[in-house]
Amino acid sequence: MPPAMPELEGVEHSFHDLPTGVRVHLASAGPPDAPPVLALHGWPQHWWSWRHVIAELSGEFRLLCPDLRGLGWSGPPGDDDFRKQRFADDAIALLDALGLEQVRLTGHDWGAYAAMLAAVTAPERFSSLVAMSVGHPWVPTKVAARNGYLLAYQLPLATPFVGERVVRDGRYVRGMLRNGRRDGRRWTREEEDAYVDVVREAAHASSKLYRDFLLHDARTVVRQRPTMPAKLLIGSREPFRAFAAGFPGEVDVVDGAGHFLPEEAPQAVAERIRAM
Repeated sequence: MPPAMPELEGVEHSFHDLPTGVRVHLASAGPPDAPPVLALHGWPQHWWSWRHVIAELSGEFRLLCPDLRGLGWSGPPGDDDFRKQRFADDAIALLDALGLEQVRLTGHDWGAYAAMLAAVTAPERFSSLVAMSVGHPWVPTKVAARNGYLLAYQLPLATPFVGERVVRDGRYVRGMLRNGRRDGRRWTREEEDAYVDVVREAAHASSKLYRDFLLHDARTVVRQRPTMPAKLLIGSREPFRAFAAGFPGEVDVVDGAGHFLPEEAPQAVAERIRAM
């Protein structure tokens, strides 16, 4: 079991058994009757990565921040399927469980990849899309080939058995957190621990997340494009900024920020969500 959940004033927690085969933990904040925003986190994080964005927006929006399947406090899928389309399916199923017809959609890292797939799978469910800090399914082939070396960090994580040991050890995860943050500030030890201690308990899900990407997601051609207003938000110091090329929408650069935009630049993130 993962450690105790971080406390955040004004956040409500609930669990939902979805027809996709997972039990999802949901952190919600803001007035229940306010316009809803579905926010999907990335790896190696969980719902708490949205805490600063919640502080910016919860007075005017209903923030819905689920933990992705197998991560945080959400249960793993019985079929061990961690393809990103399944994360998208979970997001759509969660809206059904909550009785929501349409929401604003945002995501960071793998949550952003899942958000893009959700947006093209069920476009009527989302009024806007803000994806952050991630390569997208429409990166031009030449760009992907030229910058493929940037994905080498995934290999230790994706390797069977090795990946789980790497995650449980924690040092690799801490290194990724520290390397990705480039706003001139450092994570506190408590912040690092809030992610590392939890993701250690999701070592199998973490490894499978990357293995399924390399074996399946990266080879899947996504022909649809978002039909709602769509924006890709990327830090000027983002290590994977090259993969923003070819996004079928606006690419918006946040100056002085790295990979972890919801925590490095929460005001900028809130501004973009508000404006969509």
